[in-house]
Amino acid sequence: MRKLIIDTDTGSDDAVALIMALKSAEVDVLAVTTVCGNVPLELATKNALMTVEVTNAQKPPVYAGAAKPLMRDLVTAVHVHGEDGMGDDHLIHPTLKPEYGHAVDLMLDLVEKNPEEIEIVTIGPVTNIALAILKAPETMKKVKRIYSMGTAGFGPGNTTPVAEFNVYVDAEAYRIMMNSGIPVRIIGFDVCLGEAAWNRDDMELLLASQKEEAVFAVRCNRSLLEYNLQASGGYFVDLPDAVAMGVVLWEDIVLEDKLCYCNVCTTEEVTYGQVVINDGGKSAISDGFGTNLPNATVCKKIDNQLFKRRLLELLVR
Repeated sequence: MRKLIIDTDTGSDDAVALIMALKSAEVDVLAVTTVCGNVPLELATKNALMTVEVTNAQKPPVYAGAAKPLMRDLVTAVHVHGEDGMGDDHLIHPTLKPEYGHAVDLMLDLVEKNPEEIEIVTIGPVTNIALAILKAPETMKKVKRIYSMGTAGFGPGNTTPVAEFNVYVDAEAYRIMMNSGIPVRIIGFDVCLGEAAWNRDDMELLLASQKEEAVFAVRCNRSLLEYNLQASGGYFVDLPDAVAMGVVLWEDIVLEDKLCYCNVCTTEEVTYGQVVINDGGKSAISDGFGTNLPNATVCKKIDNQLFKRRLLELLVR
């Protein structure tokens, strides 16, 4: 069975992604590690614990990690996901507790004990990943693969015109990860929209199921729904982290991907957090690391309808 570590800044779409992995019979979630991002670290940890608690499936340990980005002040997304990151619907009162110890140390320990077997799914800023690489680069080279919900892909950003939130929070960390030599598969924001999002019928179906985790998944996204209504007038909930988890769990939903060279911008403020993706695999400009060879597989297109059908079936199962 595949062995996963899920690294999350647990906001509402992270919760849906966690539920998916915990309910899957195809993967063994060895641990959930938390990081600041959508919300501060303490809330991200509480939200992860609550999600594990309500999911009638695997119960992996939860370890808290980085409370701040490597070099910058924390930027959160509470204006999107609610002050608690989970819809401000009084859902978060976990009885479970986080494990003693730091997420980075736990990550390195699991990789050492399971060389070439651990797949890390990052659905938040990658500060923990970068810290692990800086602390023990040879150990992290034993990671089988990193899946990253990050970058704007081949579209515009959702935080600045060019930057996606998970990268923007800690672009220095993302640059470290992308230049580590660890195999990385990127699911960008551009493939997580449109028909992959929940509409009114989808949410009514989940609520009608009366399954605890399905109802929880809808309720925790209340603030995101309200944000989308105000921002665009659309009644939908987009779930980038759930789409990324779909790629992890269901390889056949990927219709097109490509080896690319990805350069992470960390200097100019106007482009901070942009990831320039060259799908030709080469760049005319050196990135300062002396290489311009492909450093990631980037998803370019997924089967949105197949993804959403499987997600809904999994949640009500």
